[in-house]
Amino acid sequence: MTDTLQVPVVTGISFEEFLRSYDGLHAEWVDGSLVPMSPVSDRHQDIVDFLAALLRHLVEATDAGIVRTSQVAMHLERSARVPDILFLATQHLDRRRETFVDGPADLVIEVTSPESRGRDRGEKFYEYEQGGVPEYWLIDPPRKTLEVFRLDENGQYASVVPLADTRLESAVLQGFWIDPAWLWSDPIPKLDFVLRQWGLR
Repeated sequence: MTDTLQVPVVTGISFEEFLRSYDGLHAEWVDGSLVPMSPVSDRHQDIVDFLAALLRHLVEATDAGIVRTSQVAMHLERSARVPDILFLATQHLDRRRETFVDGPADLVIEVTSPESRGRDRGEKFYEYEQGGVPEYWLIDPPRKTLEVFRLDENGQYASVVPLADTRLESAVLQGFWIDPAWLWSDPIPKLDFVLRQWGLR
């Protein structure tokens, strides 16, 4: 991976130039500017890998769509963000391009860090809302919080109330639910344990 500290801040570039000239860099495109992304923590990566592996098992078992992580951009009107995890449903696979998703994913998951917390809860929150991402999961490991937001009838994100203290589930991907405590445990549970909870084992 390219060291993000060596990526220059570049302005005045089009989305097409971003794809052509900066492919492979750990960066996002926002309002015509290249925005470098900082390296993530080991815990951050553990959570991303855990959830991505679970999601891949689920979507393959149900033929629900595709899952992408960390290097695939999601192109909205004014930005091309690189979510930690995105899920694109089968009926929207026509949005898939060679190096990006052209339009909103059905589910986006971001794992925040102290450096990205404001961006994930601020800029990205409103970009995803305005861009039509139906469901946004926001995970904050240092604070041990998991929040789920869904677009309401007015096209605005509304916070989802858990069905129980130990269960948050998706409305766009049937069968996807987690106990937030799994994310804070050390070590994170084995995949087989969760797949058994989901009835996939």
